[in-house]
Amino acid sequence: MKKINIVVRFLMLFAMITTFAGCVSTGTHESTTGEYIEDSVITTKVKSLLAADDFLKSFDINVGTYQGSVQLSGFVDSKKTFTRAAEVAMGVKGVKSINNDLIVK
Repeated sequence: MKKINIVVRFLMLFAMITTFAGCVSTGTHESTTGEYIEDSVITTKVKSLLAADDFLKSFDINVGTYQGSVQLSGFVDSKKTFTRAAEVAMGVKGVKSINNDLIVK
């Protein structure tokens, strides 16, 4: 009976350890709710600043954020607009880098 009790406790401990180990964050993907929420807040702030900017509001600029890296995509009419969009996005707190994939038509 004691051996069964020890084995059951060991298995329970092993199950708990493997469960917690599976929740550890890695650098390759978003794994915590906090990271996801922070990225969505950054995306929302960048979108609202782009829409509020008189120079940029007429352009359809798509914004995505992953681990603090903001990706801008869409079409703009000049290199000045291309640069201005990146400047606006970089001004948002929490932005670590900009991937400016805007295309000048």
